[in-house]
Amino acid sequence: MSVKTRFAPSPTGYLHVGGARTALFSWLHARKHGGRFVLRIEDTDLERSTIESVNAILEGMTWLGLEYDEGPIHQTHRFERYEEVIQGLMDKGLAYRCNCSRERIDAIREEQMRLKEKPRYDGHCRDKTIDPNEPHVIRFRNPDDGDVVVNDLIRGRVVYSNTELDDLIIRRTDGSPTYNMTVVVDDLDMGITQVIRGDDHLNNTPRQINILNALDAEPPQYAHVPMILGDDGARLSKRHGAVSVMQYREMGILPEALLNYLVRLGWSHGDEELFSIDQMVELFNIEDVNKSASSFNTDKLLWINQHYIKNDDPARIAHLLSYHMGEIGIDPTTGPSLVEVVKAQQERANTLVEMAEISAFIYRDFDEYEEKAAKKHLRPVAAEPLRKVRELLAAQQEWQGEALHACVEQASEALELKMGKVAQPLRVAVVGRAASPGIDVTLELVGKAATLRRIDRALEFIAQRAAETQG
Repeated sequence: MSVKTRFAPSPTGYLHVGGARTALFSWLHARKHGGRFVLRIEDTDLERSTIESVNAILEGMTWLGLEYDEGPIHQTHRFERYEEVIQGLMDKGLAYRCNCSRERIDAIREEQMRLKEKPRYDGHCRDKTIDPNEPHVIRFRNPDDGDVVVNDLIRGRVVYSNTELDDLIIRRTDGSPTYNMTVVVDDLDMGITQVIRGDDHLNNTPRQINILNALDAEPPQYAHVPMILGDDGARLSKRHGAVSVMQYREMGILPEALLNYLVRLGWSHGDEELFSIDQMVELFNIEDVNKSASSFNTDKLLWINQHYIKNDDPARIAHLLSYHMGEIGIDPTTGPSLVEVVKAQQERANTLVEMAEISAFIYRDFDEYEEKAAKKHLRPVAAEPLRKVRELLAAQQEWQGEALHACVEQASEALELKMGKVAQPLRVAVVGRAASPGIDVTLELVGKAATLRRIDRALEFIAQRAAETQG
């Protein structure tokens, strides 16, 4: 049997990193075995499902590069099929109408809890004849005895007694099918061989297996992935920071870095930390996923992201960086090639947001100097080196790194100063702070006109500070 997996999010919000990891594991399992990966949108919750959430899920999947072979398939387009299966169960006596009121159900549950029993429907309507025209739900007739064995690929053998499972609702009063019904029909019709999903669905699995058995269908294999925790041990949520996949894009995380980090949340291959997509496909085994929950560590993600920024193709980084330059109001076509900027900054940034921010000086003048840098390097003693290097730079016809570096050297030699006594005031004058790529690269990227203009501004700054001090 060929392998077929699925990712089936509910469109009630953004694509959560926990969902993204589940999608990744499902995708990797399919790719490793030459199988197919399906994207299914479980949108039967009509009150909470939105088209905006569907778009957010699709955008997240596209950004991560988790391409799907089938889909997106919407459950709301399959209501006739669900109704057909429900009617078939009714015809076989494996499902029945129930008109128990909410008050009666609540009273039963309260009494069961008082007696310290597991809350479950008592089968009151199992053998009643109920008019199909009056308000009712339809329940699945769960087996009364025996066990359901879940041979989970991650958790191992898990056994449930049918006496603990009640007759779950498979069609609501409004006629819409419920989650456990639609999932079973979809997995059956789509030929899903492995269901890889969060372990919050583990308790649904015996119920779904019983429905599949009632349909004379072979259940798929199940693999329930443990949840992701925040650094405080609680389930990962908004209060821990970013949890939406697209928030990580806004933070300047590369998609391959996030995938690399997510695959290591619960899975490992020796002591290795860094995996290309091809390596993930080759090495990943769903049965090697840990049973215990994993904790999200943003610092580790940033370390991985910095590795990818430093080692990725500058042209690709530039393509991704362009968006972040636009976010801070910079049109990268108004200055030097963004690829050259990336080459200069690749080892200096943990995120693309940081790279955009430390590269802004290349494309536009800054408003203020970094206070500590100005206090140290834009002192009166720096005026003469700045004037000398400006003179040499103004006369320079070939505005390229090697020639520009020679200008700084000549100024140093002429004034009998160490290189740093010229280069650092020049750097602060041109960049606004004491850190930047090499002075030759920095000057070349900034350009002649902006360099001379900023040196003039620095000289004015020094003169004004000196006047204020004397005054």
